[in-house]
Amino acid sequence: MKGTVIKSTGSYYDVRLEEDGQVVMDCRIKGKMRIDDIKSTNPVAVGDYVNISIEGGEGLITEVLPRKNYVVRRSSNLSKQTHILAANVDQALLVVTINFPVTTPVFIDRFLASAEAFGVPVVLVFNKVDRYDTQLKEELDAFEQIYKDMGYDVVEISAKQEEGLEKIKERLKGKVSVIAGHSGVGKSTLINKIEPGLNLRTDEISETNNSGKHTTTHAEMHPFSFGGYIIDTPGIRGFGITGIEKNEIAHYFRDIFKISDECQYNNCTHKHEPGCAVKLAVEEGRLAYSRYQSYVNIVDSSTSKYR
Repeated sequence: MKGTVIKSTGSYYDVRLEEDGQVVMDCRIKGKMRIDDIKSTNPVAVGDYVNISIEGGEGLITEVLPRKNYVVRRSSNLSKQTHILAANVDQALLVVTINFPVTTPVFIDRFLASAEAFGVPVVLVFNKVDRYDTQLKEELDAFEQIYKDMGYDVVEISAKQEEGLEKIKERLKGKVSVIAGHSGVGKSTLINKIEPGLNLRTDEISETNNSGKHTTTHAEMHPFSFGGYIIDTPGIRGFGITGIEKNEIAHYFRDIFKISDECQYNNCTHKHEPGCAVKLAVEEGRLAYSRYQSYVNIVDSSTSKYR
């Protein structure tokens, strides 16, 4: 039998059967699979298409079918290499806030580069805009423009005040989407506002950042009444890049890759070589310094456990 993994708790998985989309079966992984895929903390991810069998009245995932793409990050587990957040998605929604709490540019750029490398389109969702004063709004507008100029889809919302939600629904309808971001940026609140019947849990407002904390502890796929699915994921503290060679990192920075054609050397690292068009673009203000900083940060940490 074939099915789609819609929930992962680490040991057991809920699989929606292909033959009858209303039937969900509790399954575990057949032991051999854990040995076959030791490079990942989770050989089976939400969104995976799988083959299952019934043995002793229990559902067993026997095979993970080829993935069209996936969202992956470097695992904090030193004995493993990667952690797959979701597989076979049409897009990722990265929910960020420039305050309440702060999402750093390097976090955003790491996520975008990884998504670019593994073929996942990204919608950048800037939440909590109702809380920004004039100065913060000016900072937000300038920051957003960096990504708009690269062709990224950028949306401003206030999930709490229900501002901009129709724009999000338009992008979600009929698609399989994964939602990601730091804890506290409002992922669960956003999903609850779009689909109130899901009633995902959020904590009380934090006294330190006055925001609802995302309390998801495992990845799970939820259906939308208007069509499509959302894969909710636990909050991510850091996003380490994996599966990309150091000399390929610039390929997944749209702005840097475009400028790099003008570099004097084909194998320019954009760090110390003479005639580097990327460094010149930073000096002349044609390339955002935050983007260049993110690139250097990733390159310099690419041999560390957080790459």
